[in-house]
Amino acid sequence: MSDIRHSLLRRDALSAAKEVLYHLDIYFSSQLQSAPLPLVDKGPAELLEEFLFQVPKERGAPPKRLNSLQELQLLEIMCNYFQEQTKDSVRQIIFLSLFSPQGNKADDSRMALLGKLVSMAVAVCRVPVLECAAFWLQRTPAVYCVRLARALVDDYCNLVPGSIQTLKQIFSASPRFCCQFITSVTALYDLSSDDLIPPSDLLELIVSWIFEDPRLILITFLNTPIAANLPIGFLELTPLTGLIRWCVKAPLAYKRKKKASFSNGHPPSKIAKDSTSGEDRDCHQLYSKLHLSVLQVLMMLQGHLTEKNLYGRLGLVPFDHVVPLVEEINRLSDELNPLNASKEIELALDRLAQALQVAMASGALLCTRDDLRTVCSRLPHNNLLQLVISGPVQQPSHGTLPPGFYPHIHTPPLGYPAHAAHPALPAHPALPAHPVQTFIPGMTFPYRPIR
Repeated sequence: MSDIRHSLLRRDALSAAKEVLYHLDIYFSSQLQSAPLPLVDKGPAELLEEFLFQVPKERGAPPKRLNSLQELQLLEIMCNYFQEQTKDSVRQIIFLSLFSPQGNKADDSRMALLGKLVSMAVAVCRVPVLECAAFWLQRTPAVYCVRLARALVDDYCNLVPGSIQTLKQIFSASPRFCCQFITSVTALYDLSSDDLIPPSDLLELIVSWIFEDPRLILITFLNTPIAANLPIGFLELTPLTGLIRWCVKAPLAYKRKKKASFSNGHPPSKIAKDSTSGEDRDCHQLYSKLHLSVLQVLMMLQGHLTEKNLYGRLGLVPFDHVVPLVEEINRLSDELNPLNASKEIELALDRLAQALQVAMASGALLCTRDDLRTVCSRLPHNNLLQLVISGPVQQPSHGTLPPGFYPHIHTPPLGYPAHAAHPALPAHPALPAHPVQTFIPGMTFPYRPIR
């Protein structure tokens, strides 16, 4: 590697970066023949940091910086490399070696360049880069995934109005990246404060994706070998938990935001108030559509979990995440005062109850009714939630009744043996005024149901 470094030092920054990618390609192509997932040695890692991320090798040396045009040219070189490399395994391992955090001073440069590369790939629809980014999001701690999500949201929701349409178009190009992007965004925007409510453009984008095809949420889960125990600190396999949090907390979070705007001493003008009310109304409709899609996805899960032999073993909606969600709802309810936010509290609890019931029925939430009763005991009263945490109504046993006898509210199962006949009642005296009709066993008669 020292010989390679000396030759790279004689080159300009862009040609040196291109040469590093060339040497990495050769190195990992040979390594992958002997190991499915080779480790990055110290030599290649140091070359990457020095010639791609411009981190000087000598201590105390001033950091090198590319100007804006050089940086754009570097991004184009990287985009072209990943586009031209035909082997997925080589692309993925080089992408990981480039952008996996190392816990050193190069990480800031690494993450900044990653955000710009993925943003550029979205703009020019470079699918290989997006697929590599989806692979990276699965294998990188969530704190870094959130940083990438924030960079993309800044570029396509905040920086240039209307550019969200460019991001919207990648739905058909790379569904896997869209799924991982949704998971990252729900981890970023948890509605814990007004600043962490998702922008309306972003919300509309995600709802349009999921409403068009709810199975998008499950793409990573369905296409990834899964163990029953998932690593801690990484993104979840699906964005289900984050989306449930959005739907349940949204009524309370928007009410809190509206309350804060009135209590800051500067009430909004009528025009601003009408505009805000209209935007909030649109957002509430979007959350309703999103809630319906999430319930539909939860109902699909039982078959998929059974097929993967994970039913009852893997909770895609972890109970450990339900507990803080319930605590947040309880805190928000107390903060808003039930007298002034009764409708919002009722809607939030209705959505929570529906999500819990369907998640438990499908095997996505692994807990008992007793666990739910304990967690939800401090929440405001809600009829639907009470039904869910109480469980199905159990009919009392009828041990004193004879075999074959069912209470009138039951229907006997098909094929159940008939119970013994009752003793015959004493005959009444015949009424002479009415002629007796002879019963003929073989005669058929029309049957007309009572309407």
